[in-house]
Amino acid sequence: MTVASTGDAPEIIVIEGVSKTFALRRDNSLKERIVTLGRRGRQHKEEFQSLQDVSFSIPAGASIALMGPNGSGKSTLLKVIGGIIEPTNGEVRRRGRLAALLELGAGFHPDLSGRDNVYLNAAILGLTREQTDERFDSIVAFSEIGDFIDTQVKFYSSGMYVRLAFAVAVHTDPDILLVDEVLAVGDEAFQRKCMDKIREFQREGRTIVLVSHSAAQVMDICDQGVVLQHGRVAFIGPAAEATKMHREIMEGKRQSLVNAAEPESPQEYAVTGVRVLNSVGEPVQDVNPGDDIQIEITVNHAVAHRDWQTSFSIDTPTGQQVLGTSVRRLTGDTHGPAAAGPAVVLYSLPDVTFGGGQYFVNAQVMDEEGVGADILWQGARFYVPLSEERTGTVYVDAKVAPPRPG
Repeated sequence: MTVASTGDAPEIIVIEGVSKTFALRRDNSLKERIVTLGRRGRQHKEEFQSLQDVSFSIPAGASIALMGPNGSGKSTLLKVIGGIIEPTNGEVRRRGRLAALLELGAGFHPDLSGRDNVYLNAAILGLTREQTDERFDSIVAFSEIGDFIDTQVKFYSSGMYVRLAFAVAVHTDPDILLVDEVLAVGDEAFQRKCMDKIREFQREGRTIVLVSHSAAQVMDICDQGVVLQHGRVAFIGPAAEATKMHREIMEGKRQSLVNAAEPESPQEYAVTGVRVLNSVGEPVQDVNPGDDIQIEITVNHAVAHRDWQTSFSIDTPTGQQVLGTSVRRLTGDTHGPAAAGPAVVLYSLPDVTFGGGQYFVNAQVMDEEGVGADILWQGARFYVPLSEERTGTVYVDAKVAPPRPG
């Protein structure tokens, strides 16, 4: 069994050989189903395997991201973990109280008021009425919808749904919190409030399982990542590596769509390597503010080309780009002709001013028109020592003057 673990914490969720198959019917109406009864009816039913033999475990106190392209099975897996749906094969074992924020408004009755739905949802999540009474005022205060608490929730906006659902979930004192991208709904201030609550849970040693497409959110919240592809586990490991794998899968999917649209155009360029070098051309892992560095990109040309271009970007672990440029932007031109085989491009970055932390380098090769042909995500990385005097992604030799009368 593959284990996404941190330290010696006990396992709180164990997923063993989980598969899930859904039946997809083509005959949606009752009339169509009556017509297609019998042997012909079988032709109007297909099976879709959403999950295939998924196995891993999650230790208590971990924050795990489930990532993957649309249709990869991550939301299905989260529902299986939460006990919302049963797996076709395999089993999931859990310990402790679980709270789930899955589909928008799940567990709410549209004809009941917000007040009634608080008690209903809290009961579903395992609270007694007395416990809900004790926490009701805090739930309403957190959700910030006090004026509408006695309004039927069918009149709520999507943001109000999320506010109330999240408020109830976090007040059930869960050991495990499952979140399926519903935090993308709602205003920015409430999203920050939710993130603060999740970080509070992390400090208290609770377990978070998050489905997200956002690399920045994953890197900000999670320490481990599980990447799914076609219902199978493609990768389990540190969040930074998981976001890299997710990007590569997404880029591969995009590239396959391009190739399917133009099958007669095979890939003629490939980024085969990226390195960070010092001023004399030696590979480096550590970079200090003020250093002169070079970004070396190696591109393999399957055939000779009249024109071609490259670009690169440097990202933080949260996916924030701190620098991006290309040969076209810097020179107004392409690299010119290239023979078949490898070619090396050097970008010079004098007197860099990156703030302390980890950075990743992505590189791309394009044709003469600037259309992307291949990209290597996180092809290289470097580290800038942290400073006690300043934080952020930009280094500035800041100073402060003595105070003077105003």
